[in-house]
Amino acid sequence: MKYLHTMVRVTDLEASLRFYRDALGLEVLSVREIPQGRFTLAFLAAPGDRSAQVELTYNWDPENYTGGRNFGHLAYAVDDIYATCSRLQAHGVAIVRPPRDGYMAFVRSPDQISIELLQRGGPLPPAEPWVSMPNIGTW
Repeated sequence: MKYLHTMVRVTDLEASLRFYRDALGLEVLSVREIPQGRFTLAFLAAPGDRSAQVELTYNWDPENYTGGRNFGHLAYAVDDIYATCSRLQAHGVAIVRPPRDGYMAFVRSPDQISIELLQRGGPLPPAEPWVSMPNIGTW
């Protein structure tokens, strides 16, 4: 058995691509429109690691998705958590759990999917402005 991907339903494919691709830094592996099913699939992965993919499913007919904490979150190891959070902020993404400890942060996608960011290798020394930033909402 081999892990393939996690599917997340999205309400706005372009907004989701701006988040996952542009802000978070994932690479788009493929985008396929399925006219007979009236949906579009976009597969993304961390650069250099196709083994853990995210499938964004955009249904063409509007639907209301209710989030649940039972989903949990997606998690990515990053080389520099402070630089990653700064890049996300530059893209207008709120850091809902700042990396005060130099190790862990949370953000949310446009569809409110929690994304956990973990510092690769171990925590960085605590640094401002992160140490003084409060949590925002839930993750």
